[in-house]
Amino acid sequence: MPVISFANAKGGAGKTTAALLLATEVAARGKRVTIFDADPQKWISKWYELPRKSPGINVVSEISPASITEQITLAAETSDYVIVDLEGTENLIVANALSVSDLVVVPIQGSSMDARGGAKILTLIKKLEKIVRHDIKHCVVLTRTNAAVTTRAMKAVQDFLSAQNIDVLMTPIVERAAFRDLFEFGGGLSGLDTSLVSGVGKARENASLYAAEILERAITVPRKRWYNVFKRAS
Repeated sequence: MPVISFANAKGGAGKTTAALLLATEVAARGKRVTIFDADPQKWISKWYELPRKSPGINVVSEISPASITEQITLAAETSDYVIVDLEGTENLIVANALSVSDLVVVPIQGSSMDARGGAKILTLIKKLEKIVRHDIKHCVVLTRTNAAVTTRAMKAVQDFLSAQNIDVLMTPIVERAAFRDLFEFGGGLSGLDTSLVSGVGKARENASLYAAEILERAITVPRKRWYNVFKRAS
């Protein structure tokens, strides 16, 4: 089943939020989801430990460069979707995970630093494609955007991505309190208490449209999985 990885070589780009929104939206549709939490901050693992749960989601936090490709491939055999939240850097775990991904999502905020971090991942994908000898489908999602105003910095990022002919989701992830509060209360958006969290309705609409675009791109063609492309003795 589809393996969807979230990567940006700069931390704080909104990877974890984007990954968790997709996971909870997919699980809400009755699908089985395995999340690999490869971010050192372990925010998704901490979310998973909260009392309020999202049925259908399993989180794996014990990951190593040597094991991650096999772990992902085995999880894909028993889960409807595998989602990988990667570290905000370029390392062996990131490279190995990208090499077995059916779709790589690169979250980018409206800043030049985020754009440069995203560009590093896109360059890495091109290198990996030569090694694994197949295309690695990828796209960009704009994150933490303002629903009412497009800033000058965001416009510059959009122009840069357009000039590079990069696939960008039509639905950005808007800055919403409800998205942040998932990490406080646990579970998915549908279970948030509207008396405690504002804008849940708009957040759910945003998340649903975003997830639909990702899932449309994640349709897979069966192919051989590549194990530990960059495996080396530790």
